[in-house]
Amino acid sequence: MQLVIGRIGKPHGVRGEVTVEVRTDEPEARFAPGTVLRTEPGATPPPTSDEPGVPFQVPAELTIEEARFHQGRVLIAFEGFLDRDTAEALRGTLLVVDSADVTPPDDPEEFHDHQLVGLAVVTPAGERLGEVVRIDHAPSSDLLVLRRPEGRTALIPFVRAIVPEVDLAGGRVIVDPPAGLLDL
Repeated sequence: MQLVIGRIGKPHGVRGEVTVEVRTDEPEARFAPGTVLRTEPGATPPPTSDEPGVPFQVPAELTIEEARFHQGRVLIAFEGFLDRDTAEALRGTLLVVDSADVTPPDDPEEFHDHQLVGLAVVTPAGERLGEVVRIDHAPSSDLLVLRRPEGRTALIPFVRAIVPEVDLAGGRVIVDPPAGLLDL
């Protein structure tokens, strides 16, 4: 499974650096110089190349030449993209890693999003409530986005009082929702 760890934004300056919208908890490790990242084209179509009739193709991999933090953003220079115009061609590209390459957290109470997506959600009595389809990271707490059996979605605050157990080996999340939570 490919995990998105960043999205390339606009160029910064004239030396080929780009801004990166970070989507990982470990930006220092993921965006270290020398790291090779796989790419997926973004939502915006890439511009054409300088050669007539030849569309620009984002490389399948990009190597980080330099990375730095500037005013709360990550700025990255990739090998082979040495000016603003060539860096602009990368805008919208997603940077991904394989989930198999992600080290599981040391803390047994901490989980990566991809570990939770697809797990069955059940009550302590074993009643099936649905399936985790994604995790929303809200300011006050993370939210499990649950697809209910009838097709609706429900948001479950990912806090111990409501989610007492995550059983990765058993493929389930045990949820003890307060009355009315699933009716919202």
